[in-house]
Amino acid sequence: MRIGLGIDVHPFAEGRKLVIGGVHIPDHDGLDGHSDADVLLHAISDALLGAAALGDIGLHFPNTSAEFKDIDSMILLKHVGKLLEKSGYKTVNIDAMLLLEAPKIAPYIAEMRKNIARCLSLEIGAVSVKATTNEKLGYIGREEGAAAHAVCLIDAR
Repeated sequence: MRIGLGIDVHPFAEGRKLVIGGVHIPDHDGLDGHSDADVLLHAISDALLGAAALGDIGLHFPNTSAEFKDIDSMILLKHVGKLLEKSGYKTVNIDAMLLLEAPKIAPYIAEMRKNIARCLSLEIGAVSVKATTNEKLGYIGREEGAAAHAVCLIDAR
């Protein structure tokens, strides 16, 4: 058994679509990044890659590559799952925490969990997604950006 930790941060940007956990969240500015800037999926990808000692998301999907410009992070997460399989690992579970002041995430969590589970061929009960505010403190509290932390457990096949 191996554990992994992933953390990601993106600033909000006008004119971008907000996508978190593979879910489009309407009526709010999106996150800025080279891909779709899905902060949750990026943190989960880094946790999985780290647990398997396969580097990080930037190594596999560099932000200098036109191939990954505006790419759907569900595609990246699915690729990470395949990398783990090829390396002889299976994902046991994922626990993730979103940090953002707005918008409210609770109405979208069930769909996020389904997306992540489907992408990694997991039972939905193996995927936990939670959200919290930053109590108006710092860049998150000022609604300048969002962050996500994720931990995972993987096991050798």
